[in-house]
Amino acid sequence: MIMPTKHIPAEQSLLGAGAVVFAELSQPRTVTSLWEAVRDSESVPTFERFVLAVTMLYALRVVRFEAGVIVRSSP
Repeated sequence: MIMPTKHIPAEQSLLGAGAVVFAELSQPRTVTSLWEAVRDSESVPTFERFVLAVTMLYALRVVRFEAGVIVRSSP
């Protein structure tokens, strides 16, 4: 379910949900504002899935939590 497969399209995978969340991080955002931005997406239909996507991005060191906001990590 993390990666798309023959039976799980990219939009339903956790990687697809992470891509939607990451695309909304062009500027630093609070958790609430980021959730409001992606909650209508088909890839992120629930808050639980949103938390899983953010956790995955954090584990991959793509994002970081800094001063109360989520920001993209520097390369």
